[in-house]
Amino acid sequence: MPVTTADITLTPEELRRYNRHLILPEVGLEGQKKLKAASVLLVGAGGLGSPLALYLAAAGVGRLGLVDFDVVDETNLQRQVLHGTKDVGRPKLESARDRILDINPYVQVDLYETRLTSENALDIIKEYDLVADGTDNFPTRYLVNDACVLAGKPNVYASIFRFEGQVSVFGTPDGPCYRCLYPEPPPPGLVPSCAEGGVLGVLPGLVGTIQATEVIKMILGIGTPLIGRLLLVDALHMQFRTLKVRKNPECPICGEHRTIHELIDYEQFCGLPSRNGEAAAQQAAESEVPEITVHELKARLERGDRPVILDVRKPHEVQIASIGHDLLIPVDELPERLSELESYRDREIVVYCRSGARSARATKLLREAGFRDVKNLKGGILAWSQEIDPSLPQY
Repeated sequence: MPVTTADITLTPEELRRYNRHLILPEVGLEGQKKLKAASVLLVGAGGLGSPLALYLAAAGVGRLGLVDFDVVDETNLQRQVLHGTKDVGRPKLESARDRILDINPYVQVDLYETRLTSENALDIIKEYDLVADGTDNFPTRYLVNDACVLAGKPNVYASIFRFEGQVSVFGTPDGPCYRCLYPEPPPPGLVPSCAEGGVLGVLPGLVGTIQATEVIKMILGIGTPLIGRLLLVDALHMQFRTLKVRKNPECPICGEHRTIHELIDYEQFCGLPSRNGEAAAQQAAESEVPEITVHELKARLERGDRPVILDVRKPHEVQIASIGHDLLIPVDELPERLSELESYRDREIVVYCRSGARSARATKLLREAGFRDVKNLKGGILAWSQEIDPSLPQY
């Protein structure tokens, strides 16, 4: 990736700072100037964004843009090493900026405290040489991909889940894009989020550091970037595999006869309600999946009007916190274990999980299977801890 260095100089302080780069023949003085002249947009300042920001700043990338709109939560600290305990409650961008400048005061940090959308993505991305996608949801991944292709910017992609990760480089002139690998998003709810499925704390550090390596290689024009290749990381068994990814000539965004010429509604594309229709969609969802609040359930239990309680979490989650259950069937096993519920078909069933998402899926599944009196515990065990019993651990 060509970066103009004609007007770039390094101060004596910078020469000392980057000494170990300068003595590498593959980097040298000219390469360090390329890094200083380069600009990289980081989409997300969380798990993957943490090692990206830390190592790109330390390497001397001259300009980093950060897109995020979240605040630091205590649950982030297990993996998002860009932030510390003192930052809980602060906007992630403020915490990230302070940490980046502490690592390297010679870096320019641009902050975009906003959700990346079809309305602003191209305007933001066009200001940078390349994009590093550290997002955790499918609508934004497709948005970043399409915006990068339309803007002609390389997209250094990574994703993580539980013990596994993926890294590739999309959107180069001769290489594939994210849509070439994944033409269609998975059905909504099929792939659980990290909040539901968990993630090993060191995994984003491992995968994000590989992602940062690819960014630096692209800027310097050295080595063999992951263009046309998908690196699969299995941290549990410490295995690395590389799959070939070919450019799809029929791809609607980068193919020979593209049909996508502008950014679209990516929530709708991924089968989610568009942001303009969230309220109506929420109302419809509530009518589709009946709910019971934690206060209503508590009152029922206290007066002895006990429904059948079904916990659809994993067994190891029960060891962390529980409000009791008659049956424990993980939601992924529910379709094959419906027979265990047959004796309760004519009774009221309340389904719960950690936050209410998995139990909503289970409630819908049971109702479709003919169980008529099924309700989802709104907010799950987290709501019970927050509103009923603060001594119950949150996780």
